Amino acid sequence: MSAIAAPDWNLAPLAGLSQVKGRSDATLSNAPIGQFLADTVQRFPDRLAAVFREQHVRWTWTQFQAEVDAFASGLQMLGLQVGDRVGIWSPNRLEWLVTQFATARAGLVLVNINPAYRVTELEYALNLSGCRALVTAEQLKSSQYLEMLQRLAPELAHCTPGALQSSRLPTLQMVIRLGEDKTPGMLNYGEVLERGRAVVDVAALDALGARLSCHDAINIQFTSGTTGHPKGATLTHHNVVNNARFIAQAMNFSEADSLCIPVPLYHCFGMVLAVLACVSTGAAMVFPGESFDPVATLQAVSEEHCTALHGVPTMFIAELDHPRFAEFDLSHLRTGIMAGSPCPIETMKRVIAQMHLSEITIAYGMTETSPVSFQSATTDPLARRVSTVGLIQPMLEAKVIDVEGQVVPVGATGELLVRGYSVMQGYWGDEARTRETVQDGWMHTGDLATIDDEGYCNIVGRAKDMLIRGGENVYPREIEEFLFRHPKVQSVQVFGVPDVKYGEEICAWVVLKPGQTCTEDEIRDFCRDQIAHYKVPRYIRLVQDMPMTITGKVQKFVMREQMMAELKLEAAKTA
Repeated sequence: MSAIAAPDWNLAPLAGLSQVKGRSDATLSNAPIGQFLADTVQRFPDRLAAVFREQHVRWTWTQFQAEVDAFASGLQMLGLQVGDRVGIWSPNRLEWLVTQFATARAGLVLVNINPAYRVTELEYALNLSGCRALVTAEQLKSSQYLEMLQRLAPELAHCTPGALQSSRLPTLQMVIRLGEDKTPGMLNYGEVLERGRAVVDVAALDALGARLSCHDAINIQFTSGTTGHPKGATLTHHNVVNNARFIAQAMNFSEADSLCIPVPLYHCFGMVLAVLACVSTGAAMVFPGESFDPVATLQAVSEEHCTALHGVPTMFIAELDHPRFAEFDLSHLRTGIMAGSPCPIETMKRVIAQMHLSEITIAYGMTETSPVSFQSATTDPLARRVSTVGLIQPMLEAKVIDVEGQVVPVGATGELLVRGYSVMQGYWGDEARTRETVQDGWMHTGDLATIDDEGYCNIVGRAKDMLIRGGENVYPREIEEFLFRHPKVQSVQVFGVPDVKYGEEICAWVVLKPGQTCTEDEIRDFCRDQIAHYKVPRYIRLVQDMPMTITGKVQKFVMREQMMAELKLEAAKTA
């Protein structure tokens, strides 16, 4: 299997301008996800497919397919129809993986709910997508999922399981909880699975799959919103299946590989770059635990002889710097992906030198492009892999434009646009924002980039106000809108400052209403259990006013510089 940067294909910019086209001799799959999995099962029925170490489960591809078919049949027995939305709110568990493929098998649209979401975000996501069903874990760390659901839908206490009628969640009819315990108004995952297993009709599922189009919406993934609410990026089978295939090719992946997956499944990183990339080749999926833990990850790599490892830079740093790092045998590692946020150059060098990841790749993308647009190849020189995000993926094109929309010369900075099979169908229920973001097929990424004379891309900043904390996209406007609800807050500005561990940390400057007194901890307490933990500002400053331009525009760069000076922070060099 060849790497993306095939030596016989020229990926250099066109006519001295920052515009590149990926290989056009590649083939695009038209298989829906159910058929995509079935093809792999047919090729490698008895090979190891998935390992969930915390749950003590090891499945071959045949066993995994049987679980998927049983749960798909169970969902159908509940009355769910093609096109209905089914939410999944859970950390990395086998039930997440089964639900991902069972919903696709039954023609349902999977709605990924961030495990860190709290009440406000959960309510918005379920209602925007119109979920009829929700598969949910009981809890994760401090997140009590069932309690939050009961607060949103107190009707659960008295309704028949599967027949919820909630005033705040009007479309939600079914809650399917994980675990053995019984909860009023909720179905149990195990019960739904076993009901489906008793009646599963593989031929009927195959026939339904044959009627599905690869261009049907199959997944809604939420990205933080610049206007105060998350946006539901709607992806098709065609989007994610093909992106996964090209990602796997870039890593020279095959059925002989095994990938350690500490990244979250709710995110494209876990769902596409990891799971679907493994399905595309028959490689084994190894899940160290429900959420990231550096020791569990290193143990999994060592004991399962993993050949590949994915992670955001924060994860790799935590593994490298752990006191027990030297105890683990990482000698089988070869490749993987570092992505999710800008990759510190020195971290990349350490990963290659100390973790045996000589062929690790860098990937760049966004949820709205399914997600990867640029990726380095295993054969790229080290200098390229530590200082750029690689070359354009096959069957895609990209360009860098100035504020007038003109393509800039090679090496000049501008906004990066991407076009091709991977661009999302749109934002669910929001045609206006879809039109703003996707124009003439071009996805406006909001990222500032350069493309050099060989076609390698470098991300140099963000045109939009987004910051990235530990691989999580955070839009300041969303946090600002939430903090404006505090009765003592007159105005607030949120921005990012450099952080060694997370890449960026969140800082909020707050101006109080006249006559009010408040503490920084009071602001933090207001956020707790209402917004995801990673959105809660680490640094809060109560100030008299904000730095402004003469026209009244807030100068966040001035705030950032002042905070960096106060905290003695320096920005890390990144690709």
